[in-house]
Amino acid sequence: MENKIDGKAVAEATRADVAKAVAGLKFQPTLAVVLVGDDPASQVYVRNKIKFTEEAGMRSLEFRLSANVSEPDVVEAVRKLNNDADVDGILVQLPLPDHIDSNAVIAEINPAKDVDGLTEVSAGRLVLGKPGLRPCTPTGSVILAKAALGDLTGKHCVVLGRSILVGKPAALMFLEQNCTVTIAHSRTENLRGVCRGADILVAAVGRPQMVKDDWIKAGACVIDVGINRVPSVKREGKFRLVGDVDYKPAKAVAGAITPVPGGVGPMTIACLLRNTVLAACDRRGLPRPDVLAL
Repeated sequence: MENKIDGKAVAEATRADVAKAVAGLKFQPTLAVVLVGDDPASQVYVRNKIKFTEEAGMRSLEFRLSANVSEPDVVEAVRKLNNDADVDGILVQLPLPDHIDSNAVIAEINPAKDVDGLTEVSAGRLVLGKPGLRPCTPTGSVILAKAALGDLTGKHCVVLGRSILVGKPAALMFLEQNCTVTIAHSRTENLRGVCRGADILVAAVGRPQMVKDDWIKAGACVIDVGINRVPSVKREGKFRLVGDVDYKPAKAVAGAITPVPGGVGPMTIACLLRNTVLAACDRRGLPRPDVLAL
């Protein structure tokens, strides 16, 4: 039986749900993206975000700033979008150039428009269990796990990694799904044994193919968040993408597993669109569309 979790298919279904939700609104949600510099990967991501935003029936705005723009100018761009009543979501594409403090820029985003879920207010609302905008990658991880397992109540979820971008919010979001959650990291004693106890293992540590097949309980659901560039074995001078999980041997043990690429990655944009609709409804005091409920 095929046990690969097809992130592209789940992302497509999520985007379809977003489009359905948008079609039921009497206004057009708007996502504004701020892109600083000429990083090729960032440009590809932004193009895809604009494409999928418009395909879902939403309005997309793009603001491109030069790589040598000053930090105050980036902050000013964010503040203008904060004050624009027609803008529902603001995304500052990361990474920013080294001379700009990303944290300082993110702190300027109106939490009501924080569709990346990165501001302190968004993080605080997650910790407190209050409604808010959740980070996209952890949200995508939960959706993928539910696609594989259905109701997650009572499952033991081990999150390998404690970053503020993925590990910590993912742990809290799986807790919201009534999982029993363990956060594991480099200082965890008997790390392999802890991971082997998981019904759901979320690998978000940033080390290529660190998680081996003997770290995984037979039949477990494995969500691999890692995206690592490693030298290609077959093509000299080229690189390939691998996750934090050693995929082929792990796939033989897991009950369900996400590939890299094609797993969590496609979900990030889909969840960004989802957050834009939620932000648009929240800002107007409207109920959140049922089709977007987790």
